[in-house]
Amino acid sequence: MFSAALGSVSAYSFLSQFCSTIASRVDVNFQQIVQKKRNCFVRHSHRAGGFVGLSKNQSAGAAVITATSSASVAIGAALEVQEIRERSNKWQWNQYSINYFVSHYQPSQQQSQSSSNPPIVLLVHGFGASIPHWRRNISTLSQYSTVYAIDLLGFGASDKPAGFAYTMETWAHLILDFVDQVIKKPTVLVGNSVGSLACVIAASDSSRNLVQGLVLLNCAGGMNNKAIVDDWRIKLLLPLLWLVDFLLKQRGIASVLFERVKQRDSLRNILLSVYGNKESVDEDLIDIIVEPANDEGALDAFVSIVTGPPGPSPVQLMPRVSVPVLILWGDEDPFTPLDGPVGRYFSKLSMEFPNVSLFVLKGVGHCPHDDRPELVHQKLLPWLAQLQRPAL
Repeated sequence: MFSAALGSVSAYSFLSQFCSTIASRVDVNFQQIVQKKRNCFVRHSHRAGGFVGLSKNQSAGAAVITATSSASVAIGAALEVQEIRERSNKWQWNQYSINYFVSHYQPSQQQSQSSSNPPIVLLVHGFGASIPHWRRNISTLSQYSTVYAIDLLGFGASDKPAGFAYTMETWAHLILDFVDQVIKKPTVLVGNSVGSLACVIAASDSSRNLVQGLVLLNCAGGMNNKAIVDDWRIKLLLPLLWLVDFLLKQRGIASVLFERVKQRDSLRNILLSVYGNKESVDEDLIDIIVEPANDEGALDAFVSIVTGPPGPSPVQLMPRVSVPVLILWGDEDPFTPLDGPVGRYFSKLSMEFPNVSLFVLKGVGHCPHDDRPELVHQKLLPWLAQLQRPAL
């Protein structure tokens, strides 16, 4: 869909940038405040031997470490965006057309054939992104698993129905139905940002036994800012956020603002603030976000997501998730930082639940899989290797 111009950041995250775009006279430099506080936090963590890279839960066997390992993995070439689009398929979900992609298990010559029953993986993008956002991951993961990727309703090449009321629960149902009807086998869900939260909701539904494992890449706290009311950053901007909600409900104003934010220069600046590795912000990435933003229904989807209900909190859901969980978190994320309420919650999970492992990725922003894919693969692939898909 659009949309969010943040290539897979949550709608809440987008608002901080969106507000600075429409309120240039407001004497608040949100990004500088966030960066300054985060830098202070990271320095303190290193001095104190804190959880960024140094603490370990011996009883649960779950470590919170900074990902700097040089573990050997076979790295596949990035797929071309056009190839992904040409090889994508359509699936009818209710009355809507959902776009998806599949790359079947193709072990490299260097790969051991001992894994005769590897897990199946489903990749779920974040706010504003789509399947091609995984272009740097699919080939590598396919050497270890069969890989599916999906465009959520309202995003990418999936339908963007006019007047549709988007919710986190709708996306979670879509994910579960896709696993049930298309994949037809228990699946490991891998999500980024708001896609992570949709995966958490899906995994917390134990009644269908469709989820084998869960991988969260900088999980969002909600579909939009309404979920993060206890974050000092949101409190600082609350009056402006209320104004944004009001303006977005005025069709003419929303259209003008939407057109301005999805301009290539605006998107590039936003993405540069989101990524730790600036070289990953290339023209392909901007195209991945811009093209769906021009579709009919993209504006409606954007407004509905930003102004709608935030959905259930991961704090309520994670205790209900019993499958193995891998959490990978970029430590330079300005939108769900480690010292924010969402980051603090997830940073403690591996200390409390034996099924949860957490790795902090150094020098990485909000979209780890695209920002520094090699760091993600170093942690994700060994974890997947431990999950042999149950024979049916």
